Amino acid sequence: MCKLCVFAGTTEGRELVEFLCTQDLTVTACVATEYGETLLKPHENLTISAQRLTEQEMEALFSRENFDMVIDATHPYASVVTENIASACEKSGVPYQRLLRNGCKAGEDAVFVPDIPAAVDYLNGTEGTILLTTGSKELAKYVGLTNFADRVYARVLPMEESLRLCQSAGLKPAHILAMQGPFSFEMNVAMLKSVGARYLVTKDSGTAGGFDEKVTAARAAGAVLVVIGRPPQREGLTLPETIDFLCRKFDLHRRPKVTVVGIGPGSREAMTLAVRRSLEEADCLIGAKRMLEASLRPGQTVFDAVAPTKIAEYIQNHPEFHQFAVAMSGDVGFFSGTKKLLPLLEACEVTVLPGLSSMVYLCAKLGTSYEDVRPISLHGREHDIVPDIKKHRRVFTLVGGENGMGLLCQKLTEAGLGGVKINVGENLSYPQERITIGTAAELAERTFDSLSVALIENETADPIVTHGLPDEAFQRTESVPMTKSEVRSVCLSKLALTGHAICWDVGAGSGSVAIEMALQAVSGQVFAIERKDTAVELLRENTRRFHLNNLTIVPGLAPDACSCLPAPTHVFIGGSAGNMRQILEEILNKNPNARIVATAVTLESMAELTQCMKAIPFAYTEVVSMTVARDRKAGPYHLMMGQNPIFIFTMQGGNSKCGHSMP
Repeated sequence: MCKLCVFAGTTEGRELVEFLCTQDLTVTACVATEYGETLLKPHENLTISAQRLTEQEMEALFSRENFDMVIDATHPYASVVTENIASACEKSGVPYQRLLRNGCKAGEDAVFVPDIPAAVDYLNGTEGTILLTTGSKELAKYVGLTNFADRVYARVLPMEESLRLCQSAGLKPAHILAMQGPFSFEMNVAMLKSVGARYLVTKDSGTAGGFDEKVTAARAAGAVLVVIGRPPQREGLTLPETIDFLCRKFDLHRRPKVTVVGIGPGSREAMTLAVRRSLEEADCLIGAKRMLEASLRPGQTVFDAVAPTKIAEYIQNHPEFHQFAVAMSGDVGFFSGTKKLLPLLEACEVTVLPGLSSMVYLCAKLGTSYEDVRPISLHGREHDIVPDIKKHRRVFTLVGGENGMGLLCQKLTEAGLGGVKINVGENLSYPQERITIGTAAELAERTFDSLSVALIENETADPIVTHGLPDEAFQRTESVPMTKSEVRSVCLSKLALTGHAICWDVGAGSGSVAIEMALQAVSGQVFAIERKDTAVELLRENTRRFHLNNLTIVPGLAPDACSCLPAPTHVFIGGSAGNMRQILEEILNKNPNARIVATAVTLESMAELTQCMKAIPFAYTEVVSMTVARDRKAGPYHLMMGQNPIFIFTMQGGNSKCGHSMP
């Protein structure tokens, strides 16, 4: 088995060790301190040496373990250690490979010096507080600074040795900032401002070492960045190049790294720092065309794709790229393709970075909160938003298509919602950003960008949540029967619907029960089965009246018309045309645990249901006899007029023990 040794004194070194531990080989990781050991995750094939080694000790280790290669991933400024490792490899006959950390550009406003003595010379010609972020080991070299004890603050690791070196150098306890990184831009700014630093002294530690955050923080805090240049470097390879080299030499296999990022509304200014960095560092960037334009860097390979299967296939078929970034619009968890993409990337090492959703952005622009907003997407989706706006006071929606926003406003106006307030956002985060506010009726004739969003506010939205709508709410005719409000209320209670229920309404008639089913099972689906053409037309009219997109009308005679329907969880039977036994068998064949409520008005129907209830081994049955009387005005008086008595049968298949057990 192959044996490799890694001097893992940097982030890149630790990442290399993590990769090697996934391979069929043994790894020895050398770090200088116990703290460095804690940064490495334990693995069965990993041995950690946590001590400083002399050149002779390195040579003895290399000869004893007979490594196939030693990779030097020590810090760019640890030049003495690098020379010792290279020399020990040469003497023991073990191949040596240097892993380099890429440098960063600090900008023209930074001061560059070759070494610490030059930094001291420069700072002696200045005034103001100095924050040192170059560690504790070389702190004594700064003692020559004028007013060292008063001017200098030092950020060091929270370790006893670091504190001892600070005290030996003469730093005041209040000037010792013992903290463990990594440090964000915000943390760096806060620290610079808290000590009133005029100068920030750092080494070019590379992107992984937090150098970028120091550069931007110094600029934001008004501090001068003093960069101590790197000592001469041995030739070597970057981390991706090193992994490539080891894969070829030792026949290793790597999982492609994929970062799925939410780029926010679109502009770079609206992206998080982590997202921008992942886009810039990727070998290949994948996303829709407009996203690629927003985050492209020179020389970066791009692939225009939106479909998750197409993205996954491209990643699988292009092993030459090691780091992919997949750009998703807005936030990865807000109507994003991320949900379908992630299961297709099981063979990859995946990281997901959130972004700023357009809902959050628009609400911030409007100066309003969004915890009570109902989010909906009409972009590339079929959805009737009218019931949502009638039900919720505030609805946010993504809209696509040619002038989709204008068409939405027209639809709301036609549905009697022309007075609702519409806050339209176009080209959010871009220079041409525009926010338009008006009623649906006022905006119906306007033209908007194809990718627009809106916060819709309906102050009158407060619908009745109990079942039993008044009979007058439905379109009715004398020839088509309708389950009356009082009976409908009891039947729906006996059904005990759930939000995701799959419902059948057999013999739907005018559709009063089916419609109330659809209003309650908002995340489910209702199928209204009706054999009479006149009733089917009435069903369609009532479905349009209530703007229900989860109700499907099925013309035909049950049970034949039910054969292609999905298995129901709940069934209401208002009419069977003499086929009750066959209908019940079809229901239980599709779902043996279905909950069924059936009504009988005639003695014949009652007898048929009673026979079925006895013949079929239901787990639970119940029969309720119900008589309703309604008032009728007779001159100055009101008389109670009795309605036909009705029998309500409740039946449940499966192993249910009580009437309200659910499938």
